[in-house]
Amino acid sequence: MKVVVIGAQWGDEGKGKIVDYLANEAQVIVRFSGGANAGHTIVIGDQEYALHLIPAGILYPDKLVVLGAGMVIDPTALFNELSMLNDRGIDSTGRVFISDRAHIVFPRYIEIDQERDSRRKKPIGTTGRGIGISYSMKSDREGIRLADLSWTERMNELEDADREFLAPYAEKLQAMTVDLASFLKHRKNAQILFEGAQGALLDLDHGTYPYVSSGMSCAAGAAIGGCIGPRALDKVLGVFKAYSTRVGNGPFPSEFDKDSEDLLCRFVRNTGREYGVTTGRPRRCGYLDLVALRYTCLTNSIDSLVMTHLDVYDTLEEIKACVAYRIGNRVVETFPASIPELNDAKPVLRSFPGWKQSLSDRLIYEEFPVEAMEYIEFIERFCETPIDIVSVGYDRRATIIRKSPWR
Repeated sequence: MKVVVIGAQWGDEGKGKIVDYLANEAQVIVRFSGGANAGHTIVIGDQEYALHLIPAGILYPDKLVVLGAGMVIDPTALFNELSMLNDRGIDSTGRVFISDRAHIVFPRYIEIDQERDSRRKKPIGTTGRGIGISYSMKSDREGIRLADLSWTERMNELEDADREFLAPYAEKLQAMTVDLASFLKHRKNAQILFEGAQGALLDLDHGTYPYVSSGMSCAAGAAIGGCIGPRALDKVLGVFKAYSTRVGNGPFPSEFDKDSEDLLCRFVRNTGREYGVTTGRPRRCGYLDLVALRYTCLTNSIDSLVMTHLDVYDTLEEIKACVAYRIGNRVVETFPASIPELNDAKPVLRSFPGWKQSLSDRLIYEEFPVEAMEYIEFIERFCETPIDIVSVGYDRRATIIRKSPWR
């Protein structure tokens, strides 16, 4: 069985927790896109781990994890992360592999990234980790892959600073390098989990371009970045929060109104700990955007949804969700490609009664309050996609499996 997990919104949906939970039944976890701009937080008891490059399955001692061909690797960030895990008792020896087709992020890419975004008339609000520059160099055919580290002629073409940067890492990187297609072929009967980064609404083609990431955060990216044919993938899970968040600039139709909903925004941000794992920036918050979520389900062939952060709404009298947009004199029920239209869109909201009790103590779905189940079931009908997993807390144990993707 080969299962793909992607973010179904603008990232920060809780994919790390879900991948960590599902990895218990997997043998191999492959991260297929992005770089150190990602931030996956995993909570196990009183221990919290922030991962940026290494797949979430690393916390299980018997799992193999792979940084896929669609990733861009900052060697400094990678080895700092491995050291952090080692210092905290997580032995990664012989368990972390990198596709020989993954690209390398150089320090000068980070400088270019930060300078370029600062010079834009309307900054995108990147993390400034050099990710976009790395993908740009890749598409310009100027990038350096791990496979190129043994290509003497190509290495001699590098700037002196780039060669000096690589010198202490090259041998260690080569020792971790694999031909990912062959690696997975030899494990064709294994349970394999493909881990995405960012969210589908930040995908370069399907997202709110140009306010997107530079990698493939859609489900199709799992086949490309995972070095596996698309027909070999069995199931796609889309992770979404019970509300919406976004980091950086770009359209956000269901964002809480800055005047009338300021208290609600602060409540959601503080209760949901909506601050970037990588940057620490406060996230923009808004109502659950069901128009955008339905669009993500359609464009990614999502088989089932995973709902996180539902417990954030535990104390509210009333909950609202966006079911359409008002753009000028029109009511729009589809997700536009036009940025001006998305910027002008006002959310058409539907209200739901709150449940006014803690969900963290209800780890069996049938014991949920009726109001919480009605909210979930409305989303399922609207998106025509089942919600098979519900998360009601940060801890690994606060996860309700209605239907396992491995079955």
